[in-house]
Amino acid sequence: MNTRRVLVIEDDPDIGRLVTLQLAELGFEHRLVADGITGLAEAEGGGGRWDLLILDLMLPRLDGLQICKRLRSRGEGYLPILMLTAKSSELDRVLGLELGADDYLVKPFSMLELAARVKAILRRQEHFEAAAAATPAATLIEAGELRIDLDRHEVQVGGRSVDLTAKEFELLVHFARAPGRVFTRAQLLDQVWGYTHSGYEHTVNSHINRLRNKIERDPAQPAHIQTVWGVGYRFATPA
Repeated sequence: MNTRRVLVIEDDPDIGRLVTLQLAELGFEHRLVADGITGLAEAEGGGGRWDLLILDLMLPRLDGLQICKRLRSRGEGYLPILMLTAKSSELDRVLGLELGADDYLVKPFSMLELAARVKAILRRQEHFEAAAAATPAATLIEAGELRIDLDRHEVQVGGRSVDLTAKEFELLVHFARAPGRVFTRAQLLDQVWGYTHSGYEHTVNSHINRLRNKIERDPAQPAHIQTVWGVGYRFATPA
């Protein structure tokens, strides 16, 4: 396997140094950039192909939310994004996830947690790419009015296109590939997000709520992603 290459956009020199030291310890190549405009240019191809972007939200010249939005608006390649946010910026974290970030870490964070999140994101990306390569024929999933095009990374409901973040799309595909199977929050956290840290089940809940608001005609009475009380969630079996 080729050495993983990680781009870090962080203007705090102390945090940047600690992050890059941890990446070096993991055996990854890395580049540290301290401002948003230079970082975006690197992420878009100035430094070659990157396997992961570690992105601070508060940056000079161009903030992390704008960088995330610009990268996700491109139709080429998929670059996983791990956001670094301040403890008080809950709204920014939600916006970042809505714009397509894969995960986030709240400052201050430990290097052990950073390493766990980085490895989890890369592991999930490898799994997603391997699954797509192994099942090239399974490119379309349909359930009632819901249509999921895996090749195009597109979702439609009743012929209307629905914009999903990368993680919402991955979660929906995970459900749709196993209709009728009940998943606990812990299982979804492990299988979709790639980590099992207790206390993060609210991440699953918030993603499912946003997903329901986008694909269900009546989110209060979901026809696709159903709650199994006291257990978890399941994707409805075809009628």
